[in-house]
Amino acid sequence: MSGRPVFRSFAANIRLHRMDNKEEKACSCALGRIFGFEPRIALALISHKGSAAEVFRAPVREIDDMLGPYSRYHGQITAAAVRTAEKELEELEQTGIAFISHTEDSYPALLKECEDAPVGIYIRSGSPENELFPKRRFISIVGTRDISPYGTEWCENIVEALSGTRDKPVIVSGLALGTDICAHRTAVECGLSTIGVMATGPEQIYPSRHYSFGQKIAGTPGCALVTDYPPGTAPLAVHFLRRNRIIAGMSEATILIESKAKGGGMMTASLAFSYNRSVYALPGRIDDPRSQGCNILIRNNTAAPIVDLDKFASELGLRKIPSSGSEKNSVIDLSTMYGEGYSTDSIGMMSAILMNIRRKRGITIEELAECTGLRYQEVLKYTGILETDGLICTDLLQRCTINKSMK
Repeated sequence: MSGRPVFRSFAANIRLHRMDNKEEKACSCALGRIFGFEPRIALALISHKGSAAEVFRAPVREIDDMLGPYSRYHGQITAAAVRTAEKELEELEQTGIAFISHTEDSYPALLKECEDAPVGIYIRSGSPENELFPKRRFISIVGTRDISPYGTEWCENIVEALSGTRDKPVIVSGLALGTDICAHRTAVECGLSTIGVMATGPEQIYPSRHYSFGQKIAGTPGCALVTDYPPGTAPLAVHFLRRNRIIAGMSEATILIESKAKGGGMMTASLAFSYNRSVYALPGRIDDPRSQGCNILIRNNTAAPIVDLDKFASELGLRKIPSSGSEKNSVIDLSTMYGEGYSTDSIGMMSAILMNIRRKRGITIEELAECTGLRYQEVLKYTGILETDGLICTDLLQRCTINKSMK
């Protein structure tokens, strides 16, 4: 053969035979180190030979023929590479870090469909690797590090809406500043599992300000830190761009919260679209640079706009949990709090205001006056009382939200 080899797709040609699992992991790990930035070549070799272990058993001449005469990988597929990988995996196991190869059933199913999927991934989790990915649904949420209050609020709204479904998807993001950490934190607060895909080796957490929360993710059952970079990999810019394919690849849908016309979030959304996955974007003001990317994707029909959270969850095929009647309970709660100092009518007005804020996070005082039939000054008075007592929060634009501690 000459030039770059051409193989059939991995999924079509894989014929994994019975073998020692540790051997396959070590061989996959070695191939990942050798072909880290070109996983397609490694996957093609595995597909052709049937397993990573069989690649290393093949005669050197056969491998050279498959790679081509001018390959820069000539002479790197050796027993020494496997021994190095075996030692690495043994050391990682002592620190609670696992490795899942592309040939294992526990590897993320959707990611396995991508032609540029990593040969293997390193995992830090409070759950066994064989329980982490199979039979679970993954939704990725990405966006700018410079997230606005609008983006923060709607990132939280979206995650909260997803937590109110029977299917309880896992929230995937990149552990970065801004949108990523907002999605991760809200997921944990709402009782959802979350996956942080890192651009460093598995032993690191970047940025350092997220170290404690990253450790919390790694130690929480159902959650995990994931990377395809081997130990010692530094957080270089190119690594963040490449890790985006994992975020998009392992998720059935990707949501872009805010992004400039160019950015990592835009790249992740574009990758998701190229993988034939669902892409959604939060619409924003046309004069806001942080919403340009979202608006462009919507204009180009690359992403569907998120305009109704119930409809959005339904489009994802997530079944909504019926109301438990908690809205009615707010009347009783307010009666307990204000029974001695306020009339029944006043408590009823505050209850109506609170229920409408529950129904529509971010509702303005003017909108509350319209939907409750109260005068503007009355709503202003009662929202002031509710805010003073910590039940709600009101921003400079008079948008009201339920205080998280009261949910």
